[in-house]
Amino acid sequence: MSIVKRVADFAGRWFAVLVLLGAVAGMAAPAQTAPIAPYVSLLLGVIMFGMGLTMRPSDFAIVARHPKAVLLGVAAQYTVMPLLGFGIAQLLGLEPLLVVGLVLVGAAPGGTASNVIVYLARGDVALSVAMTSISTLLAPVLTPLLVLALAGSTLPVDAGGLLVSILQVVLVPVVAGLVVRAVAGRLVDRVLPLLPLVSVGGILVVVAGVVGANADAVASTGLLLGLAVVLHNSLGLGVGYLIGRVGGLPESARRAASIEVGMQNSGLAAALATAHFAPLAALPAALFSVWHNLSGAALATFWARRPVEADGTPEPAGK
Repeated sequence: MSIVKRVADFAGRWFAVLVLLGAVAGMAAPAQTAPIAPYVSLLLGVIMFGMGLTMRPSDFAIVARHPKAVLLGVAAQYTVMPLLGFGIAQLLGLEPLLVVGLVLVGAAPGGTASNVIVYLARGDVALSVAMTSISTLLAPVLTPLLVLALAGSTLPVDAGGLLVSILQVVLVPVVAGLVVRAVAGRLVDRVLPLLPLVSVGGILVVVAGVVGANADAVASTGLLLGLAVVLHNSLGLGVGYLIGRVGGLPESARRAASIEVGMQNSGLAAALATAHFAPLAALPAALFSVWHNLSGAALATFWARRPVEADGTPEPAGK
């Protein structure tokens, strides 16, 4: 058990490097890694179950007592990222289909992988799950309206499908983890130190699968679009944290807001772009899916080594 614990600690400490290796594996062996892509939701569900094991009902009570954090995060999600996507695309002079693709990435709800990154970054996981859930439920209305307003196109969204997805990948596994911990708390406490290994391993496999499935698109993507994606994600992470700080949120909530705003459901964006526009419009989402996991992993690695109390901001009671 001690050996596995040391491996888990190593995986958490070098998360960003391991995710980069997963991306390299996806590019080097797309035929072997691409078949993983259809199982991304299942893998994330397993990871979310593991995170649910680390949580208690009191975590959600804290969110209920601090609705400002949820409102700030969701509002930033649907204003900062779409506007940044449109502004960056115009500034860099991207062609129309790529403009639509970048706006679509910005107008997508928060990605479920963001919850894993928040967990590894010692952020407020319950708050992150709440932001992801609410932004996804709002997506059927807000995503097409934002794409229409900024890119001049309508985009139908399957509201029922989105609802089922968030239930299956986030809410159900988390609730199941909470229930298991309530029923078998002593057993769960014994395996808690090993859960970072499950999270890191799961994200590594997810990244390898996504890169493998989009290897040709990633290889053919120009440097200009790569710059656009990096700027989009980086500014989203920074502005999300700044909004949390200006809003007076505690450090753990700032980290959650940063990651929720900066990380998008790029898989959904890619699928919608392919179905309603053209494969070229899906390129920003394909590249974003790789980059935001790498940047999120790097940020989680940095924050994991910095306690949430480091800036002197008091955490909510019960944390």
